[in-house]
Amino acid sequence: MGMRVKLAAGNWKMNGTRAALAEIDTLVAAHGDAAIEILICPPATLLAPMAERIGTAKIALGGQTCHPQASGAHTGDISAEMLADAGATHVILGHSERRADHGESDDTVRAQARAALAAGLTCIICVGETEAQRDAANTLDIISGQLAGSIPDLSTGESLIVAYEPVWAIGTGRTPTLDQIGEVHDYIRAELERRFGAGVGRSVRLLYGGSVKPGNAAEIFAVSNVDGALVGGASLKASDFGGIIDALQQA
Repeated sequence: MGMRVKLAAGNWKMNGTRAALAEIDTLVAAHGDAAIEILICPPATLLAPMAERIGTAKIALGGQTCHPQASGAHTGDISAEMLADAGATHVILGHSERRADHGESDDTVRAQARAALAAGLTCIICVGETEAQRDAANTLDIISGQLAGSIPDLSTGESLIVAYEPVWAIGTGRTPTLDQIGEVHDYIRAELERRFGAGVGRSVRLLYGGSVKPGNAAEIFAVSNVDGALVGGASLKASDFGGIIDALQQA
């Protein structure tokens, strides 16, 4: 895997109040100086208090989206600068739930990513096919379009992470076969190398997301070009997420 540092990223989605900060205390105690990178993306309301709880431990924080503009009359939105000010170093962009629930297009995601890069944030850009697209054998075409449309031209191996999340596997308990995961990750790697050159293309980390659990993490992490995971429900409890972290450290 060369210089790519493995990453276990947790997306809490719309879950968690201040009471959930106890899970972070547990995570810090067990994995505060892990050999891999650990990232938690909580609701925006928890970013600042979570940053205080983490202190100097090696656990990073991220937002779950950001607005393309730095500020302005955008009620209910949050800017990349605001995320950074609250303690975030990363932001998830283009998650299928944002694309579906909020109509975010590839163009929107690219604009958000530009804003995030300007604020010094690392972007985790999500791509993935629906069940209908998978059944129609259109997966790689869909992924190709999302990569081309969502990723800014100025991306580097330090500023970009790509997460492959098949929409039909998110929160369903279903996962693609290991061969299917490998096919898409190898394809993403080749596309990144083709667009950005071998240096950048090989340094971008590729995460798999979609019903990753302690029980299936090890076999997924053994797949070609899987550098870690973007974990949803299983990241809400330190015990579950810890099992995934352990599996990634041993991969």
